[in-house]
Amino acid sequence: MRWSWKIGTLAGIGIYIHATFWLLVLFILYADWNQGRSLATTLGGLFFVFLIFGCIVLHELGHALTARKYGIRTRDITLLPIGGLARLERMPDDPRQEFWVALAGPAVNLVISAALYLVMVATGARPHFEQFNLIGGFFLNKLMVVNLWLVGFNLIPAFPMDGGRVLRALLATRMDYTQATHYATRIGQALAYVFGLVGLFKDPFLVFIALFVWMGAEQEAALAQMHTSLGGIPVQRVMLRDFRTLHPDDTLDKAVEHILAGWQQDFPVVLGNRILGVLTRDHLMRALAQQGTRMRVGEAMQRDVQAADSHDMLEHALTLFHDCNCRSLPVQHGGRLVGMLTTENVGEFLMIQSALRRSQRAGRAA
Repeated sequence: MRWSWKIGTLAGIGIYIHATFWLLVLFILYADWNQGRSLATTLGGLFFVFLIFGCIVLHELGHALTARKYGIRTRDITLLPIGGLARLERMPDDPRQEFWVALAGPAVNLVISAALYLVMVATGARPHFEQFNLIGGFFLNKLMVVNLWLVGFNLIPAFPMDGGRVLRALLATRMDYTQATHYATRIGQALAYVFGLVGLFKDPFLVFIALFVWMGAEQEAALAQMHTSLGGIPVQRVMLRDFRTLHPDDTLDKAVEHILAGWQQDFPVVLGNRILGVLTRDHLMRALAQQGTRMRVGEAMQRDVQAADSHDMLEHALTLFHDCNCRSLPVQHGGRLVGMLTTENVGEFLMIQSALRRSQRAGRAA
């Protein structure tokens, strides 16, 4: 994720903190300063907030390690002001696997709460759940209450919370994945409507939650639709077979000629059968502005590139697009360059598929 910095690694998974997370820290500092609290009290509040986010990291790690059990990698875990985000390679296709992956996060918070409860009982402290203040109060009791709150909040049956995924997994045991997502999305949006309505009269924070849930439900529905559209479609069915390549010793004027002569904007740079890199339009323009057309392609190309295999599924190729933040991928098979895949031709393929589905529905209706 952009604007994120790596702060460590847990179980082989990179932990990142997003730039916007520091806005939360600044807000807490400002709020405490505005209310005239002492430096020690302010630092204590900040320390407690960091502990909460430590529990959130463990929550996300619960998802990640359970997904790993089913052969699904986690790219990274990122801390945001609204919580944590574990980016899985993909969601499980088996509803039972999605059920356990979704429940693993809240289960971690439940275990933390139970452990804190037992510690307090063992030390003679009296746990209570009625009152909670960020400033003051018994430290362990506050942390226990927050973890219980995280369990309850995440089990709300609405996307993007874990409860929405649990609901979809349960529905998917009785219907297909797309239909299950549709019903789970509608239930989530109905809850968002209720939250927003109550929030207008009771608590403005509920309005924020309502927007968060509504947008999360829309995004999940779009992802499910894409999953359905791309499922089982190999890259070789969509890739471009008519494309130009460049040699590392070519000069940039050859790339300029290719761009002006046709539609292609990014060019694989090859030496024999080896892909050395890709000369993207952005790299080309930057190099032209600095040194002109006599610069060699090998000096201007992007070397750290990902390549798709022609037998990969298109859904996997979209993951590669997201990882490299690029608009084109070389496609190879058996160590040989066989095609190019661009975001434009994937988009055109999806539009064609959508038009064909509408045609089929119209034909059935007639």
